[in-house]
Amino acid sequence: MPKFLIWIAALAALVALPHGLSFSQQEILVFLTINVLLVASYRLLTLTGEWSLAHVVIMGVGAYSSALLTKKLGVYVPASMLLGGVIAALIAVLLSFPLFRMKGFYFLIGSFAAGEIIRLLWKRFRDPFGGAKGIKGIDPMPDFSIGFYQFDFFEPTSYYYFAGVIVAFCLWILWRIEKSPVGLTFHAVHWQDKLAQASGVNVRAYRTLAFAIASGFAGISGALLAHYVGTINPNAFDIDLMVFVLTWAIVGGTATFYGPILGCVVLTVINEVVLRELGLEQMRPLIYGAIMILSILFLPNGLESIVQKFTKRRAAEGAPERSPAE
Repeated sequence: MPKFLIWIAALAALVALPHGLSFSQQEILVFLTINVLLVASYRLLTLTGEWSLAHVVIMGVGAYSSALLTKKLGVYVPASMLLGGVIAALIAVLLSFPLFRMKGFYFLIGSFAAGEIIRLLWKRFRDPFGGAKGIKGIDPMPDFSIGFYQFDFFEPTSYYYFAGVIVAFCLWILWRIEKSPVGLTFHAVHWQDKLAQASGVNVRAYRTLAFAIASGFAGISGALLAHYVGTINPNAFDIDLMVFVLTWAIVGGTATFYGPILGCVVLTVINEVVLRELGLEQMRPLIYGAIMILSILFLPNGLESIVQKFTKRRAAEGAPERSPAE
């Protein structure tokens, strides 16, 4: 089957998907769409070899920024979402000055400390952050219509379509960045940082750039979340969610662009379909931990390795056989 037909079929399936689900399942689909952007942006940071524990807090920076811009300054919601991503990227640049004096494990711990400082500031100051209770009554995305379809953003189906378009566009940008010379330099900084530096590459600048870009898209995902649920608080961006993001990335695999996305989708389906139906939702951290350990032991390259093996097998089966003379 030609590739363009596969893409058309996949697009049609995504458009029709919410109409076969219940209301609660449609809401889960919205959160899944937002989380796909979150974990895809996180992978961009890992291209340079750094793993941050502040990515979810940076997502919260975008959420808080967009919410405050609409509530305090009356900024139009789509513009505030974009500005939320910009502010998240700027905060990441500021954090990069102390954080990128560290590498590896020390960067990991430093990023966790930086994220907790930001969360404590949200809890400490009731004005403008709302303290521990957070911000309520966040302006929703304004309704509009396109042709015969009326977008009512209190309905999860409409917001799913809106978020899906935004996330798809952001994923396309992230993919283009990775395939560009900048993305190749990110890989070089990860695997051969000394050689890259000897070749004239400013390693710290490229790590900062990856951190800022990844944070900007994480901020957009936070803004999408804030204007859907209508309320945010510091506990919504704690270390528990960060552990889930790490699990999605590790289980899915980070060698390919689609690996973390695959991990996010598969584990979300396991959680929402299997664990919830069995009444084991409260055991999600335990089960996620077990899945991560099993993945590291028996599937070290993540779920993406299964897709790669299947793709190579199909390609081998479809390849024409060569004659002995050849």
